[in-house]
Amino acid sequence: MSVIKITVGGAVENDASNRFINAWHRAEQGETFHERHLAFESWGALACVMTAKRMQLLHYIRRHEVTSIRALAKAVGRDYSNVHADVQALVAAGLLDTEGGRLRADYDIIETKIAI
Repeated sequence: MSVIKITVGGAVENDASNRFINAWHRAEQGETFHERHLAFESWGALACVMTAKRMQLLHYIRRHEVTSIRALAKAVGRDYSNVHADVQALVAAGLLDTEGGRLRADYDIIETKIAI
């Protein structure tokens, strides 16, 4: 099961430093691993990216092969320009990958840690 981890607010820099040190020690021991971490400055910043419509797109892309934004818009019954904007926002945030025009969400779980 593939996980993407998101940290929101609080000590984002401290958390990133701890992850780096941990990864360094694991690499020194010969461990190979691939982890994906994203950080958002605040809940508001995350909420601007993770709207209900964008979550719907991630869910659809995770379960289907999507070859274009136009095909995605048609599949989910939404306007192309709105889906295009949503895809661009998800790519910019690191939640969606594009490869050769194809869209990919290569994770099963989004794990979120929110500092209050």
